[in-house]
Amino acid sequence: MFTEASVNLLQSYQSGLSSYDEVLDLNGKIKPHWKALFATFEKLGIHELKNRNQEIISKLRENGVTYNVYGAPDGMNRPWQLDPIPFLIEQKEWNAIAKGLQQRAIVLDLLLKDIYGPRNLVRDAIIPAELVFENTGFFRSCIDIKVPAARQLTLFAADMARGPDGQMWIVDNRTQAPSGSGYTLENRIVMSKLLPELADGMYVSKLSPFFNSIQNTVLRLSDKSKDAPNIVYLTPGPGNEAYFEHAYLASYLGYTLAQGDDLLVRNGSVWLKSIDGLQKVDVIVRRVDDDWCDPLELREDSRLGVPGLLQAIRLGNVQVLNPPGSGVLENHAFLAFMDNICQYFLGEKLLMPNVATWWCGHKKELNYVLDNIDELIIKKANRKSRFSSIYGRLLSYSEKEALKRTISSRPNEFIAQQEVSLSTTPSLIDGHIEPRYAALRAFMVADENGYHVMQGGLTRSSAVKDRFVISNQQGGFSKDTWIVSDKSEEPQDRIVLNTPAAVNKHVSLPSRSAENLFWVGRYCERAMAVIKFMNITINVLNLDRNFGGSAKQEHIKILLQSLTHVSSTYPGFLEGDEKLNDPYREIIALTSDPYRPGTVASNIGAFLNAVGAVRNQWELEIWRIVDLIDNGYQEIRNASHMNSTNIQRTLDGLFNNMFTFLGVIAESMPRDNSFLLLETGKLIERILSKISVIQSNFGVRNAPAVENELIEATLINHHMLVNYRQIYKSHLSVEAMLDMILLEPSMPYSLGYMLDELKKNLAELPATTRGERLNEAERLALKASTLIKLANISELSKYNWNDERTELFNLLAEVAGIISSVSTYLTNQYFSHALIHHSFEPLDYDTDEV
Repeated sequence: MFTEASVNLLQSYQSGLSSYDEVLDLNGKIKPHWKALFATFEKLGIHELKNRNQEIISKLRENGVTYNVYGAPDGMNRPWQLDPIPFLIEQKEWNAIAKGLQQRAIVLDLLLKDIYGPRNLVRDAIIPAELVFENTGFFRSCIDIKVPAARQLTLFAADMARGPDGQMWIVDNRTQAPSGSGYTLENRIVMSKLLPELADGMYVSKLSPFFNSIQNTVLRLSDKSKDAPNIVYLTPGPGNEAYFEHAYLASYLGYTLAQGDDLLVRNGSVWLKSIDGLQKVDVIVRRVDDDWCDPLELREDSRLGVPGLLQAIRLGNVQVLNPPGSGVLENHAFLAFMDNICQYFLGEKLLMPNVATWWCGHKKELNYVLDNIDELIIKKANRKSRFSSIYGRLLSYSEKEALKRTISSRPNEFIAQQEVSLSTTPSLIDGHIEPRYAALRAFMVADENGYHVMQGGLTRSSAVKDRFVISNQQGGFSKDTWIVSDKSEEPQDRIVLNTPAAVNKHVSLPSRSAENLFWVGRYCERAMAVIKFMNITINVLNLDRNFGGSAKQEHIKILLQSLTHVSSTYPGFLEGDEKLNDPYREIIALTSDPYRPGTVASNIGAFLNAVGAVRNQWELEIWRIVDLIDNGYQEIRNASHMNSTNIQRTLDGLFNNMFTFLGVIAESMPRDNSFLLLETGKLIERILSKISVIQSNFGVRNAPAVENELIEATLINHHMLVNYRQIYKSHLSVEAMLDMILLEPSMPYSLGYMLDELKKNLAELPATTRGERLNEAERLALKASTLIKLANISELSKYNWNDERTELFNLLAEVAGIISSVSTYLTNQYFSHALIHHSFEPLDYDTDEV
């Protein structure tokens, strides 16, 4: 049974209500489950609730949960906002809501099939023809686009809000690529970890059966002859506002995350370009809007879709849900005719009403809108129109008259909706529990029995008092939605998927993801190499405070110039004496400038972008480390305001976190192609950076004292100083140092060791040619390794007549060139997304094998 609540917080909240609120029933009494929730708030105390809210903010940031806002300064990094106070609906009420939602989904599915079929609704004058033929979501090329199932509208979401009569009203329909279910799941996971006691005294329905139902529905649509169908989750890419959700759901559901360029159509089928070659795609779950899906038949300037996709669907060679063209139902004008449409198809009234809507294309409705504009909200009928909702009551007389003229000139383009007082719900605002307007998005998926409704949803509430501004783009925040009861729900059998686990061991790796993983390794190592050598140089500078005066030391100049070489930030310290006389200014620029290639900030920014592009690859532990790296990245961008001590402290933290990133990957990441490519990228970059330092420090003759300083700095850079001292004590020798950093087989940072590891990784990558023991990359790595191992260290240590170590410099230059060729080979073989490589095996189009 529900617990009794202490009344302090509840009474305080109730005294501030000015409209109908979710905590009250129609008789003005407190609902029992809200009493239970406020009782828990009393036990926690408002101070502890605020602390938990901060923990939620931190957890969401650690988990990398973002919602990108176009055009905002922090748009690509805006953290998801979650209110710690959930939105509660009693199970009995939800059951009635679910029936209304299921009816709505059935009607919309029938409407979709009629629009792209016989169009009986138009013929029988149930809806005006303009709602179809002037609808920007209607595409004639989609008339014969269907999925082989009873329901064409597979996924559906409806936005709801509680009206003044206490009933839930439909505010909007989402039918082409409904978003929000992934955020709903993440909200629940975070709330269950950080505020589990809020559910004391009540039972909360689970979300997992909905996602199991999605998996089962997708499997039924896939190729029945295959034990392991290839299912792709199609995303517009990292720049999309909800990319976090795309990656999150692809990972959660076990689907391959891909962008349009990762797919191609050949012989009427859709193929995924993976590093194993082309793999036939059976089902696409799309998050790309209709008109962007196929540039051949829809929007020709689209770079997000797949050329030829519609034809592949027509041929039945791939199933797409929802099928392109389903966005036609998102036209707001249909809301004005839903009662008649429902009566026409089902012979019954709508169980859930809409917000009262008028389409201005009919004269009677137009006149009503013009006469009552003060009470209405004006919208464009077509969702794609760039037109913000206009509240008539907020307009001046001249603005109203101008709007009326605009509506009258193009009445078919406008709808009006009644401005009604929707319910508020408790929200934590600046440490206080206050009422805010809220709307709930409910999610459905077609299954064998009709439509499965998620037992929950994504509630969004306004950050602004007395305004219904719930969009995440406009600063609204989300809530976990609890369907609650005072007894445990009936036990639900987990949906059994028909695919044996054994056949899913090989996971496709799209070529774009492969490239990003490769560059995650390279950028991570590149940033670490610059940070490591920068710290070495700063330490030497700090030991010599007189640098820049008459007593300046030559080894510091060489280290600074080596820093320019290893970061490739030319001309840097190679240009004149001005920067050498005041090195900290250049060091700060090398640290903080995100727009200058080669700087720490630039490399870490590129690393974070690459990591984000393949975020479906990372476990939460890894993403939390990425968040720490991101924090450090934000700090170093402000390094111009730091002194050398603070810069070093921040750089140390960044280096340690990036080292931890590589360590956790080494300990936890499966040894598949993803891991191999990341490791390969890391090794290539590490080899090139170490070669750069050796060449710069020891290419020419220096005084013995200078050379000793350079030897020590180089050993530190290779993580070998302790080992060197154990063997050689205090004796510093270029020959001994070169022997260790080039040939020592037990040291992970010796060139010989790294080249051997690179060769092993290349051998394990998918073969791209038949009949050859070694591919070109393996031959190149073997050649580089052999060159190093056959080198005569004594000869490499010697100078020529011009005081240069020509043999050392030339050997390392040759090895660096070979390793750069390995990188080029990998790019050509695995990372070209727009072309089919000649080295891929010919396809047998009668089978699914490549």
